[in-house]
Amino acid sequence: MTTPPPSVWPAFRAADAPALIRWLVDALGFIETLVVRDGDLVVHAELAWPPGGGVMLGSVRDDGNWHARTAGAYLVTDDVEAVWARAQAAGAAVLRPLRSPDHGGQEFSVRDPEGNDWSVGSYPGAPRP
Repeated sequence: MTTPPPSVWPAFRAADAPALIRWLVDALGFIETLVVRDGDLVVHAELAWPPGGGVMLGSVRDDGNWHARTAGAYLVTDDVEAVWARAQAAGAAVLRPLRSPDHGGQEFSVRDPEGNDWSVGSYPGAPRP
């Protein structure tokens, strides 16, 4: 079964984009699909989230656009415990440990080295009409 391409891409700028890419791959399980470099800078990178979707990111530049800021994203997966184990093994900074909230499912939150918050859970969002 082919997964349709994402139509919404959260985008990030990073002081150390190569390190953020490594962290997203190692700690959360993103797949590096494209990295365009200009020397030490990452001009453009795309990382796929295996269940669907992805993020784009690049290095902070001196062009006055797209400064590094902190942000957050929620990632949906059927195997929250596996991603939690991976994040722990990578030494991710834990904001909220793995838990089962009253409304069901599982979730946890970690912070990446750039200060962005990543929540991972099994809740896929409300059904769409």
